[in-house]
Amino acid sequence: MAAALRADRCWCPERKESSAVKLSSEMLRRPKPTDSEADLLREQERFLTSGAPSAANVVRRPDKRRGEAGGEGGEHQGEDGERQRDVVTIEDLPDQLPSLTPAPAKKSRFKASRVTFEHEDSEARLDTHDTHISAVLSRIVERDTSSTPISLPALTGLAFPKVLHCSEISSQVKKGSHKSIFARQIAAQRVKEGKTPLHCVPEAVHTPETTSGPRLVCGQGLAGPDSSGETIRIHRENQAKLQAMSQFEILVEQKKLLSQLDPRLVEFVRSRKAQSVPSSASPSKHLPVKSGKANFPLENVCRESDSSSAAALFQKPQEVEMEAEEEEGPPPPSVTEEDLPVKPQKEWVHMNKLEPEKLEWMRDLPAPRRKGTKKAMQARFDFAGTLIPPTEDLPTHLGLHHHGEEPERAGYSLQELFLLSRSQLIQQRTLALSTLANILSKARAGEYVSVLTGSIVSTLLDAGLLFLLRFALDNSVEGAMSAAVHALKALLVCAEDEECLDSTFSWFRGLASFPLLPSAQEEEDEEDEGLPEYMRDTPKEKEERKSDHDVARQDVVKGLLKMKLLPRLRYILEVVRPSPRVVQDILEILTRIARHSSSSATQVLDCPRLMETVMSEFLPPSWTMPSLPLPQSVYGLPLASNMKLLRVLATSGRHACARLLNSLGVRERLSSLLSAEPSELLLESTEALRITTEAYRLWAVAAGYGQACKLYIDLYPSLAKALQSVHRLLAPSDPLLPLQIQRVLALLCLLTQVTHTAGCHQELQAGMVSSQGEECPPPPPVFWGHVTGLQAPLLGHLKGFVKSLGNPEQKETGLAVIPAYLAYLEAYYHQLSRQNCFKPLETLQELELLTSEVLLPLMSRHVVQGLMKNLKSSSVVCNVQSSHLGPETIPSLPGLACPGLRDHPGLVGPSSPFPLLTSLGLLLETITSIHKGLSCKFTGLLLSEPVIGYLQCCSRATPTLSHTRAWLLRHEHHLLYLLLRLAHRLVPTEPQVAKHASMYHQVALVLLPWLLPGSEYLAHELLSTIIFSKDFLSEGHSGGPEAVELGELKLQEETKEHTSPSLQTVGALLREACVQLPSIRGCFLTHLAHLEPSVLMSRDALLGRNPWINSHLLPELTGPTLPSDWPFLPLVSLYERSGVSDGGGLAVEELPGGALQAVTHCLQWLLLLEVWREEALKVMPPVAKLARLSCVFLCSSDLFLERLVQKLTWGLFRLLTRRSRLDSLDLNFPPPGLASFQDLYSALLTQYEAVSFGDPLFGCWVLLPLQRRYSATMKLAVFGEHVGMLRSLGVTMGQLSIPIERFISPPEDSLPLLRLYFRSLVTRTLKPCWCPVLYVVALSHVNSFIFSQDAAAQEVEAARRSMLRKIYYLTDEVLRNHLLLFRLPQQHLEFGFDTYDQLPPIRAKRLESVIRLRDSGDDKGD
Repeated sequence: MAAALRADRCWCPERKESSAVKLSSEMLRRPKPTDSEADLLREQERFLTSGAPSAANVVRRPDKRRGEAGGEGGEHQGEDGERQRDVVTIEDLPDQLPSLTPAPAKKSRFKASRVTFEHEDSEARLDTHDTHISAVLSRIVERDTSSTPISLPALTGLAFPKVLHCSEISSQVKKGSHKSIFARQIAAQRVKEGKTPLHCVPEAVHTPETTSGPRLVCGQGLAGPDSSGETIRIHRENQAKLQAMSQFEILVEQKKLLSQLDPRLVEFVRSRKAQSVPSSASPSKHLPVKSGKANFPLENVCRESDSSSAAALFQKPQEVEMEAEEEEGPPPPSVTEEDLPVKPQKEWVHMNKLEPEKLEWMRDLPAPRRKGTKKAMQARFDFAGTLIPPTEDLPTHLGLHHHGEEPERAGYSLQELFLLSRSQLIQQRTLALSTLANILSKARAGEYVSVLTGSIVSTLLDAGLLFLLRFALDNSVEGAMSAAVHALKALLVCAEDEECLDSTFSWFRGLASFPLLPSAQEEEDEEDEGLPEYMRDTPKEKEERKSDHDVARQDVVKGLLKMKLLPRLRYILEVVRPSPRVVQDILEILTRIARHSSSSATQVLDCPRLMETVMSEFLPPSWTMPSLPLPQSVYGLPLASNMKLLRVLATSGRHACARLLNSLGVRERLSSLLSAEPSELLLESTEALRITTEAYRLWAVAAGYGQACKLYIDLYPSLAKALQSVHRLLAPSDPLLPLQIQRVLALLCLLTQVTHTAGCHQELQAGMVSSQGEECPPPPPVFWGHVTGLQAPLLGHLKGFVKSLGNPEQKETGLAVIPAYLAYLEAYYHQLSRQNCFKPLETLQELELLTSEVLLPLMSRHVVQGLMKNLKSSSVVCNVQSSHLGPETIPSLPGLACPGLRDHPGLVGPSSPFPLLTSLGLLLETITSIHKGLSCKFTGLLLSEPVIGYLQCCSRATPTLSHTRAWLLRHEHHLLYLLLRLAHRLVPTEPQVAKHASMYHQVALVLLPWLLPGSEYLAHELLSTIIFSKDFLSEGHSGGPEAVELGELKLQEETKEHTSPSLQTVGALLREACVQLPSIRGCFLTHLAHLEPSVLMSRDALLGRNPWINSHLLPELTGPTLPSDWPFLPLVSLYERSGVSDGGGLAVEELPGGALQAVTHCLQWLLLLEVWREEALKVMPPVAKLARLSCVFLCSSDLFLERLVQKLTWGLFRLLTRRSRLDSLDLNFPPPGLASFQDLYSALLTQYEAVSFGDPLFGCWVLLPLQRRYSATMKLAVFGEHVGMLRSLGVTMGQLSIPIERFISPPEDSLPLLRLYFRSLVTRTLKPCWCPVLYVVALSHVNSFIFSQDAAAQEVEAARRSMLRKIYYLTDEVLRNHLLLFRLPQQHLEFGFDTYDQLPPIRAKRLESVIRLRDSGDDKGD
């Protein structure tokens, strides 16, 4: 309360007026710190009674800009003292301090905004800014005063006007005005007379309830005596029209008006309205709004700033239906002394004056309301990260109103949270970081996707969140540090992603995963331009030169590693020893960093004392049972999350796994954890199951490298005991059944990997003998005899689970574990066939029993049939545009977008058939390769309706590639490949399956360019077996070529076109291509030989050759294994090897060896695809096909002249220029791999002039881009710089398969091109005998132009008249008749067009008018 009262002459830092103190030599005793309030009052009374002069005087410095005179003392301070400034003055002190450094030159704002030109005449500029009296008078424009009313002065009885006294001003007008005395007097007089203009009326007059006229229109420009009345009339018409419209119609018209107006004008109008309507901070009465409090769309506004600023989220303006406009209440009354809860006493010093503006914060908050439907509102969150709607009225005791902006709204904006996170108070800092962590968690879970049109994570990162969290980690207070760790975990880790990866671990190759690296973005380094290769910086050197901000902007994890995150986390774990939640968060952060890349995992392993601390504290060799279910500290206890961290680190590479096993003591930890039952581990039951599951998974990863196999021999009794108790552990009544299922799946995955490793022992043993000192992996300690005893009990388990599928209580458990059993059997039989002890006869009998007793009953179960019906709905390929809204993902922090994925139908959902069908297909691939007679028993699988419908859907799909889909697409590609492999065995022998051969071939063609890194072996197998197989190109031996020939003949009969014989040989070319399919396959495999190392690595991983696997981390996701244009690969590679000269043509004299055969095979394959598999090439736009086929002409000077090459190219040209294809051929769109098609066309023109020799095929290729619908740039190139080629472009109308109408319709409108047409015709550069097609084209366009009746610009009209006159005076009668009498193109006529017998009347009239105008002009000249 003391701060709310003010004395007149008090020296107080909160006072708005600054006081000037004049020092005096006589001073009373100074107050001491020990003086009480009574002492101060006593000294004040003593001073007043003494009558001594004051030690300081208040003076007012004159304002020289207003022409005020100087003076001292406070006698001139009157009622307007509120607006005067007090200045401190000291005797003998100069008004201005001497300048120590030269001040910078002042910059004029007007000069900076003034536009000047470099070559502008200085004299003209001086004239423009001339301020001489003559220049000023010449620019004076009189205002129109004809409609301005003239009012005579009022008659009074006084001889002279009344003198104005200063004392009268304050009573007439309000204080605080900066107008002159005269202006204020006139304003007060007009208020009395009722003639207040719009801009002078007090604010209360402008409220919406009292406004009877328009706010913006004043009628000043209306030329009439009653302009004000006309303004009111217009305003009333507008109001009547608005009242007749509905609210929806008003909103529609408002949107239309705002879209048409200048945004600056709209802002000006709104500012005028804001000035005229007073704003109120008090609660006002609101009419009910017909709007719910549910999801409010927000928009994300990201502002680039430094780490001290945060981005803000704003709510989108909503179009809501309102019953009436919100009423603006009157301004709140000022606070009076009666409103104070504590009344000031007389004895209180300097408390005799009230300061209402300082007491405003004590008022009650107004009710929350929408500020306006057209203004974006800031998004606010509560402490749990929940978005608070702007109309939500929450009580103040929740602590959500402690902010300055929008005090009536509950919640905190991101900007305010950033401010709080840098507070000096630890509690505020911790609260802000915790709230940001909750917001990040909800954002990563996708809870804001439906209400935000942007990414909160991206907004926060751009605002500097990463640096804020990194700085907070260095806080010495454990609470703030813990909140920062939790926020960092919320940013980096998505629990649903980890859960999905864990659930697919037991799938085929489920232990492998893609590194979570951002997509590579190539940056151009200007410093390296022009330098030789050996002088350029390496990528590592460039990375080291980047700042932390630049690195973090491209890759969040790499930026954190650069900011020394790992040593700080080690310090927290080792020294701070935080709570269990913080330990858990740190271990999850380390796991996410290890998933980033192999280099990041290596940095985690190399961080000093980090892994030693983790192993000794959270995976100790021995521990005691915790006394509480939730212990206060987890130090000294084994943690499942720590075991998972070790597993992810081991996935990064075999060397990292060996370090963990041998150097860090993981082998001993595995032995101690897995040698006992989970119930004997002195841990809580849930944690015991989790840590043993992770231990099995880590062991499976190690066995996948051929490591830790000696442990299998040591722990074999424990493993056998665990297998015997599987059915007991998976009882439906067990409350921990999901955890028990995951533990069994991890155990089966371990046994599968050990079986693969044992199967390689024999090969490695033989390799060591034959290698003769060469590098060869050592044989593992486990061999085939160690694993043969597992097959019988596991097969018995599988039979039991298949039988239990009929039990409703056990079917879900059976469906969960059966895929893992099938994967084990596949590994067993696959490796068995490679052993010396392999007995074919006994194995064939085993496989027949397995098929009849297990596999066929499994496929016939109703549960399995129901699962297969979910193939299409669970597919990622078939559901590219999924309705499920994924969570927020940003380029610098890629994720798997798993939140909510398991709750929707999908590949990893509970009703997904993919794990079961993939394992079944894998087993069928193995057993049918051993026992080929079993293939026919599985015909029903391929011919089932769900599988046929699924494959048909896949053949038409175009999936997109990203981190969020790649890990799912990889598993679906496995199933598609296995179904195709089964079809490959059945098509030659089963007629029913052979009926769908073309569909299987189509699926194989579309699957090939989808395959991801790590699946190179699958691509090689598809190319070697199905892609070029005659059995799958059934059209080749079932009348396909003959059907194509009949189609060509029918087309010719319908169009009655005369085509050259070379266009009628497509059927024969197809027959020849079918015969050459083995050679075509060899050609493509040769051109893909550079992928051999990747194919071998992929083969080792997919076939279970564990000792040769270097890493379970898949290659970086840079794109598919093969490019989408792989059918053009031999042609494109030949073009790249040949090299391009400066002119665009090729500088080679002869082709490399085998090039002709490679090009021929490539063109044959393209012809087969274009005729019979057109859908397989739909991923390539037609312009890309045309660009790549152009390499036939650019590869050498005579390749296109080879007979077979020319026939194939003719056939492809005919297919590409079919009427249905021409419409989709867009040459204005740049083809992939080229900057523009114009550059390629320029090279083609240069090559044509050099080596074409008038070849019709090359000529047709050059004519194709000259159609009217394409850019005139290419036509200008032909008729401009390459006009010489017109002499050899002898393609006839019959040879061109493109209708001539596409060249001449619509008429040309490019005047430069028309002039070039006319010049080439007149100068005889273009003749019908040299270039028949372009002669007709140029003739048609020039004729249409000169006789056009359309209105045109003066330049165009002058060009028409000029051309027509020159044509009239041409001496070449034939050309003149062609130009004047041209009618229509006719292919069968001699010149290719028809002419009139005589000039039509309208043309004759036009010609006569032009000639007469010319003659009259000549007469006038004479």
